[in-house]
Parts: sequence; C-alpha cells; structure tokens
Amino acid sequence: MSKLRIEHGASKINWVMLKTNIEESIATDIDRMCQWSNNERKYVINELLRFALSQSEDFQRYKTGLENKPALTAIGGSPIPLTSRVTADPSAKPVTPTTFTTKHP
Repeated sequence: MSKLRIEHGASKINWVMLKTNIEESIATDIDRMCQWSNNERKYVINELLRFALSQSEDFQRYKTGLENKPALTAIGGSPIPLTSRVTADPSAKPVTPTTFTTKHP
C-alpha cells in the first residue's frame, strides 16, 4: 500500500478553481496539516485528493479506459483528444465557474 507524502513548503504549482464545501471536522484537520507541513491549504487538499484518486483501483481502470477513447464534443459530435482539453500553459486564462439552474414544476 502506498503512503501519503506531504512535502514541507512545496506548494508552488499551477491551480484551477474548484468550488466545494467540506465538513467542518475535515477542514479543521486540513488546517492542522497545513500548520504541520508549512504548506498552503490548497496544496494540502490537492495532495490529499491526488493520493485518494491514485488509491482507487476502480477509478484508475475507468480513467485508463477514457484515455483510450476519444471524447465527443457537445456540438457536432466530433471526437477531441483528451489531451487537447487540458492545458498546462501558465498563460492560459482560468475558466470561470458557471451555475446552471433548472425549474421544477
């Protein structure tokens, strides 16, 4: 089994906005881990999620299957390679989150 490794002071990477809510007890533990490791909260959360995702064998099989199939666009249905939808370019503009609402009768 793999171990979670949080490096001290290693939180300098590119970020993408992810809005979510977490339980208060988890937030408290994350803050404690930030103090312990001398890292920013977003770095600690990123490392925790990376570790959790890597430990899920079912998810890893699913991810591998997706990477082997081209994705279809919403317009026209043309396949786009998965790598063309993600960029590591630091000059790229961040995506603004959009909220969709539906009306229920």
